Amino acid sequence: MQPGQDPYGQQPPHDPYGQQPASGQPYGQPVHHDPYGQPVHKDPYAQQPYGAAASYPGAGYPSPQGQQNTLGLLSMILGIAAIPLVCCIYLGIPVGIGAVVTGWLGRQKANQGLAGNGGQAVAGLVCGAIAVTLGILLLLLNLIGQFTLPTSP
Repeated sequence: MQPGQDPYGQQPPHDPYGQQPASGQPYGQPVHHDPYGQPVHKDPYAQQPYGAAASYPGAGYPSPQGQQNTLGLLSMILGIAAIPLVCCIYLGIPVGIGAVVTGWLGRQKANQGLAGNGGQAVAGLVCGAIAVTLGILLLLLNLIGQFTLPTSP
């Protein structure tokens, strides 16, 4: 074996970027390579080693990293559920109030940039407000209907 030759018989990989070696490194040695002989690329679409799964930026599940989308989602769910609950029983009024409150808070988070679902928060706020309004109207109509004088024959 000659000096400077790889003991495993592999040729040093060619540097595709033509970069000069850093200070203290002799010419002819790979500059940016990992210990397994694979070039280290910053390109995420570069060819992966044999058997490795390709990974692309943004592939798979999104990483929330600071997103607080729970309030908007909860507001939308409560708002949608409050409308039919008003027609069945008066449980829709407190559920609608909960939707309005969480929608307001979720919209504030979206305006601050802490959440990305401002539309869901607005939808929950609107549906909750509709449910509260309908519930109060039905309650008033029931109260007015009970206090009317019966007509005698």
